Amino acid sequence: MRRLITMTLGLLATPVLAQTSPAPAPQPAPAPAPAVAPTPAPALPRVKIDTTAGSFTVEVETVKAPVTAANFLHYVDQKKLDGITFYRTCKVADKFGFVQFGTNGDPKRTLPPIKHEPTTITGLKHLNGTLSTARLEPGSARGDFTISVGDQPSFDADPSKPDDALKTNLGYAAFGRVVDGMDVVLKIFDAPIDPNATVRGSFKGEVPAAPVRVLSARRLPKG
Repeated sequence: MRRLITMTLGLLATPVLAQTSPAPAPQPAPAPAPAVAPTPAPALPRVKIDTTAGSFTVEVETVKAPVTAANFLHYVDQKKLDGITFYRTCKVADKFGFVQFGTNGDPKRTLPPIKHEPTTITGLKHLNGTLSTARLEPGSARGDFTISVGDQPSFDADPSKPDDALKTNLGYAAFGRVVDGMDVVLKIFDAPIDPNATVRGSFKGEVPAAPVRVLSARRLPKG
């Protein structure tokens, strides 16, 4: 009888021993994965434009507007902007309007037309200091460019606008911005206008009395 009681107590003790066994040692948490640094955005090319009124620098948006930006850089790299003039100043109000410069149809300087890149595609806006391409119908832009003085939302593409022969609801193709020397652009903008002069019969009241000339347009070294 005593032997039976002893065995029974031993069987009853077994579950207790199982419940009081030490828990397995906790495993260390896996080390967090090393943080991946974001890929830096590529440096955009910059072009310094020296004029008879001073110098200014533009940053060319080759990522968001690759076609229009490449076109401008072709003119720069082939030195086709050296010697051209700012031949138009459209002054809507004080510090509001644009200046226009470029090859002005000179066949020796003008490259083939390019595909239109509306701002609805590029995401760019015509803000103060924005460079854009002058055009007639979409796809006719070549070597003439404008610089906005003041924000110009009416130059952005807006499909809600009524269509017309020149499809102005597609806006103009912005491709860069002035990053240094905007005071020089304002100096060009504020220069006197010849009220009677025209450019091949156009732009009366918007032609500078003494057009500013571009001496050189050159890419700046990266970095």
